[in-house]
Formats: sequence, structure tokens, C-alpha cells
Amino acid sequence: MNAPFVEHLLELLRPLGRIQARPMFGGYGIYCDGVMFGLVSDDVFYLKTDDVNRPMFEARGLACFRYQKQGKLVRVAYYEAPAEALEDVDEMARWALPALEVARRAATKRQKR
Repeated sequence: MNAPFVEHLLELLRPLGRIQARPMFGGYGIYCDGVMFGLVSDDVFYLKTDDVNRPMFEARGLACFRYQKQGKLVRVAYYEAPAEALEDVDEMARWALPALEVARRAATKRQKR
């Protein structure tokens, strides 16, 4: 894992709030104010999606995070951040803020259960 890459992401994301990276499954979960909204795997940054923001990722042809489990391909609701977001704070915010909103909505739903 490229620790400088994760540090670079943390700097880009810092304007969103209290940003942390926590090791998980050989990668990192990216959290804002305690809510996970991104993940890093093999030096690729993925952002959380739902029906609201997923179309903007799909329109760009960005890849969904996938992994193998018991011989089956599992897709999760995280999509690759576009390259330009990795180079610019404002562009990162344009993609990361909706992902953070998705994560916060999901956390609120979990708390209500």
C-alpha cells in the first residue's frame, strides 16, 4: 500500500471535516467525522454511492469496487474517483461531498433500526 498516496488523499479531503484513514483488509477506509465514505485498495480511491450519486460515476465509466469471495465476484457501492479529483481540492470536493452525504444517510438509517 502506498502510504504517500493515502496521505495525499487526506490532504485533498481535509476541507470536508475531520478526515482519517483506518487500515482494513489490506487497504484503508477513509472517514470524515467518524463516517466511512471512501476506501483505498491497491492505490485506487473509491467513493461511496447510492441511487442519487451513482449515475455521475457511471456516466464517466468509472469502475465499481469488486472483490472475490468464495469464488464469486462481489460488487459493493463504491466507485473509483476520477483522476482529476486526485489532483485538485475543489474537484475532489465535487465528488467526495455527495459520497459523504450517502454515507451519512446510510449511518442515519442504521441508527434508526
